[in-house]
Amino acid sequence: MSAVSLGEATRTFAKIGVLSFGGPAGQIALMHRILVDEKRWISEDRFLHALNFCMLLPGPEAQQLATYMGWLLHRVRGGLIAGSLFILPGFLTILGLSYLYVTVGDVAAVQGLFIGLKAAVIAIVLHALVRIATRSLKSPASALLSVAAFAAMFVWHVPFPIVIAGAAVLGVVMVRSSLTGTPGSRDSGDMERVEARGIFRLGTVFALLWLTPVVLLVGLLGDGNVFSDIALFFSKMAVVTFGGAYAVLAYVSQEAVTTFHWLEPGEMLDGLAMAETTPGPLIMVTQFVGFMAAYRDAGPLPQWLAAFLGATLTTWVTFVPCFLWIFVGAPFIERLRRSVVLASALAGITAAVVGVIANLATWFAIHALFASVESVAIAGGAIPMPVFSSVRFLPVAIVIVAALMLFRFRASALAVLGVAGALGIASVLIPLPL
Repeated sequence: MSAVSLGEATRTFAKIGVLSFGGPAGQIALMHRILVDEKRWISEDRFLHALNFCMLLPGPEAQQLATYMGWLLHRVRGGLIAGSLFILPGFLTILGLSYLYVTVGDVAAVQGLFIGLKAAVIAIVLHALVRIATRSLKSPASALLSVAAFAAMFVWHVPFPIVIAGAAVLGVVMVRSSLTGTPGSRDSGDMERVEARGIFRLGTVFALLWLTPVVLLVGLLGDGNVFSDIALFFSKMAVVTFGGAYAVLAYVSQEAVTTFHWLEPGEMLDGLAMAETTPGPLIMVTQFVGFMAAYRDAGPLPQWLAAFLGATLTTWVTFVPCFLWIFVGAPFIERLRRSVVLASALAGITAAVVGVIANLATWFAIHALFASVESVAIAGGAIPMPVFSSVRFLPVAIVIVAALMLFRFRASALAVLGVAGALGIASVLIPLPL
């Protein structure tokens, strides 16, 4: 890993940031494809080890994983670059779309492109899911644990932390019972020993970067001001929102619409559509929430300036804690990579992660390929069931093309996204019977 220059790593993470469509499942798949399969900078084992840790943290796991990958390559500088570049394209895109939303009210010009990209993401996630499952599910017991994790979340909506905690416990039990085999070998890499004092100083710096604006805003503007409310609410979200992107969005939607009245329900869905079809973490929809809240309660500021400040403040208090969690936690997690107990627990989490990614991918595919989805009760739970008569034939066709490119012709993610985007644009400029 030391042979990777900072410049080359920066260019690669910039590429990942620009191409990171499709929510956490697609983004994790993209990082795995580029960093593990194509560049071979990160081993499969180390990638999964980092992913397991990020899945345990509050906040967007894909952005935290990007930060972790950058930290592995170039420590704090690499983590800052990787994590920031993962956010920046989505921030700029959603900022532009948000201004169009409140001024023009019509962003249909880019919908053709996003239709194609969303379809391609489904194929990319499926491809990555197959590869990760093949490499990480090495026994019937681990495969069974993966299926159980998928069913727990997809059918019975078991909270994500419970799924992961249960998988960790079962991982220890199964390894010690010789049902899953011993944890795989773990490369030592070139990790330096990081002193606790240095980690504390670094953690203090990022905690101050995160909390100082919050304290100043509340102190200067008082409770009830839109900027104070944004700072406090999204700082709280950064700490308490476990459970993956969709669990976070459910919480944000309820509070933004019913408690603070920043948005109407339909507007929240519009913001979610922006986040799902632009680069970056799906949680970037919070930027749209902050934008709209400040735009409508600008006070003495021009609306455009208040909206920009609201979007920037929301992004700051949402993502600075993510850097804090990684820079403080990653050194200890790396040092514990040879711990038998930790390795056994992470072996269970690795198997469950396959089920978690499958759950996200299935949810995404159902809602992208069908116009209508119903909830169907089953075995004490409920599953989203597509109305098959509402199938969207164009995205289905693009998924098939993208899957053929990936599985049959081994095309790169960039080529697949390019072709899919072009097909989506063509469908708008030259309407097809699909």
